Amino acid sequence: MTVQDHPHDLVRPTTFIEDMKGLLGDSPDIVYRSARLGGIDSWFIYVEGLADPRPLLEAIHYDPILAEGCILDAEGVYARLKQPTLTSGYLSEGQELRQIVHLLLSGFTIIFIEGLNRTLCIETGDLNKRSVQEPTSEAVVRGPREGFTESLSDNLALVRRRIKNPSLRIDAFTLGTATRTDTAIMYLEDKVDHEVLAELRRRLQKMKLEKVLESNYIEEMIQDHQYSPFPTVCNSERPDTIAANLLEGRIAIFVDGTPFVLIVPALFMQFFQSAEDYNQRGDFGSLVRLLRYFCFAISLLTPSFYIAITTFHQEMIPANLLMSLIGQREGVPFPAFVEALVMEVTFEILREAGIRLPKSIGQSVSIVGTIVIGQAAVEAGFVSAAMVIVVALTAIANFALPAFNMAISIRLLRFGMMAIAATFGLYGMIIALIMLALHLCQLESLGVPYMTSLAPFRLRFQKDTLVRLTQPMVKRLQQKGGGEQ
Repeated sequence: MTVQDHPHDLVRPTTFIEDMKGLLGDSPDIVYRSARLGGIDSWFIYVEGLADPRPLLEAIHYDPILAEGCILDAEGVYARLKQPTLTSGYLSEGQELRQIVHLLLSGFTIIFIEGLNRTLCIETGDLNKRSVQEPTSEAVVRGPREGFTESLSDNLALVRRRIKNPSLRIDAFTLGTATRTDTAIMYLEDKVDHEVLAELRRRLQKMKLEKVLESNYIEEMIQDHQYSPFPTVCNSERPDTIAANLLEGRIAIFVDGTPFVLIVPALFMQFFQSAEDYNQRGDFGSLVRLLRYFCFAISLLTPSFYIAITTFHQEMIPANLLMSLIGQREGVPFPAFVEALVMEVTFEILREAGIRLPKSIGQSVSIVGTIVIGQAAVEAGFVSAAMVIVVALTAIANFALPAFNMAISIRLLRFGMMAIAATFGLYGMIIALIMLALHLCQLESLGVPYMTSLAPFRLRFQKDTLVRLTQPMVKRLQQKGGGEQ
């Protein structure tokens, strides 16, 4: 029986404990502790491991009114328990069983006083949670070393500490009919696009999911294009990145139980930006950002370009290089497409194996495995040395991209580009790139065009798109009116 199925959704004073046990079952981790407070029978209910009621119980034990034999009525005990000296944590009054059960399973201690049709729900803290550490997926050389944790309240506080602005707003949701996961959206009232905010709220309220265990459950439900290989929702586990996006008018979605926070709306250029771009000089940040775009092209096109020119367009290769490639491929029994496909699949297997293996041996296995397999394949005549170089360069370029979800998209598109190059050569690649550009231009993220600032091109948005201008340059442009061009 679920809370929604219970015939009595309100607290019944005579059968409250039986109702709670009927809903939650005879679970050994749910503690029902009886006590007499002011001469009235009372119950403390909490989940062992989620709540720590010891400070609360000690405060009540030493309270001169409740614990020293004073006779009170139920209302008097209830009023006394609400005193700030006893309940230093967040306090809520519960009358609905659905609300009480949700708070109990969120780490609250429930106090029920015999004869009353309401309970006190007191936050008694998280016992087991990870401390704030440096994020592993977005490492930087210069910048803050703080990363989000699995605690929703801690994550909200990390952003609050960076944006001390009274217009910062937080809206709370509970998603998942079974998991009842606490979720929050954060935005700046004076900067956010209220149409985008209303659309996000509509999509969240429309969600009908049984479980929400990670932020990706929400990402798949709110993204505009379900079948596009490109991500239309960004994510980060860095508080400074989330704060910067909030100051640009975006909305952050926090989910309890995961350190990855979603950012909407997301633009294509956003996936090539890193927090370190703004922690270094502007010229260095611009150079590194341009390098990422170059790595994007290398990762997407290098294998397919090699297949196209070696299969259909040998006249484009200089004579000396062509003779070298012919010599390398003399004993290779497979065409260039099969050769590239085998090497790419092998590298993907090694990459996944390196992630799943223990950290102490994962990197060693992936690096040694790549070297050994590549060298053995060349010596055995299965692949050419040039193909090993092409696949290695492609993989390294893919690692240079700061957004993991964009890197996965490129890995998927790479196989399609290889098949097109093996079938139609460079002409097919050009047509595929045109179709890819048209696809990008028709994508949206919560109604915002995915290629905003580039298609259509707006000069006033170029201060932080392909390159990053320094702060003095941006200020001078604003003073001269250049930011409105």
